[in-house]
Formats: sequence, structure tokens, C-alpha cells
Amino acid sequence: MKTPAQDIILAPVITEASMKNLQMKKYTFKVAPTAGKIQIADAVEELFGVKVAKVNTINVRGRFRRQGAHGGFTAATKKAIVTLKADSKGIEFFESMI
Repeated sequence: MKTPAQDIILAPVITEASMKNLQMKKYTFKVAPTAGKIQIADAVEELFGVKVAKVNTINVRGRFRRQGAHGGFTAATKKAIVTLKADSKGIEFFESMI
């Protein structure tokens, strides 16, 4: 069964480092931990109407945090850095932040 694109792309990642990559048409998203590179590329193309050149993924381990005497881990996540083709238009959401 095919997963909807909205369930694969969870949120944009807006950091200083990710904003530097916008000039090179690289966009960073928080994605579902079970999503593969092909699924991520298809979801970005479907949601934003762009052409994807490649996808790099990063599994981010949960960090140890303390609250008084108690400790625990934050949730592990997965990020994807999506590079668009040179002839593709940009993603409007990110372009409005520049």
C-alpha cells in the first residue's frame, strides 16, 4: 500500500545551516523514520511540483535529557536533504524566507 506524501514529509527544518543550502537548491525536511530515499523524492515532487535530483538521509539519534533526578531520551528522528535539478523551480515556502 502506498503511503500518502503528507505522511512521509513531516516538517521543514529551518536552521542557519539549512538556510545556507538554499542557494544550491538543497532543502531539508524532517521525514518519517521508515521512509526510503525513493519515497521521499516522490513525496517532494508530488507536494511541491518540483524535480528532485538526489536525496541524502540522516538518522538523528535521540539525545539524553534530565529532568531533576530522572533521565530519558528524546525521540529519534530522520532528516532528508533534497537536492533539486538545476532547471527545477524552487520551493515557495523556503523562498519566502530568504
